[in-house]
Amino acid sequence: MNKTELIDKIAAGAGLTKVDAKKALEATVEAIKGALVAGDKVQLVGFGTFAISKKPAREGINPATKQKIKIAAKKVAKFKAGAEFAEAVNK
Repeated sequence: MNKTELIDKIAAGAGLTKVDAKKALEATVEAIKGALVAGDKVQLVGFGTFAISKKPAREGINPATKQKIKIAAKKVAKFKAGAEFAEAVNK
């Protein structure tokens, strides 16, 4: 499912126009993104949790040259499915 198909499903499920459904989806995504950038986590009971995880700097190997390289520390977004969501997916 792509973004357009998701907007169609939201519009049909919530009785909204496609324009309103698109605005709602974009506002939701921006709110989640903003919370993660601010260092917060977003918990949606029954669905899951969005959080930021820190990966420390480490050494790696360039596969082309076999030389050691330094990989910088970074933050990554993670999603952990809630129990109800995971159960529904596994049926």
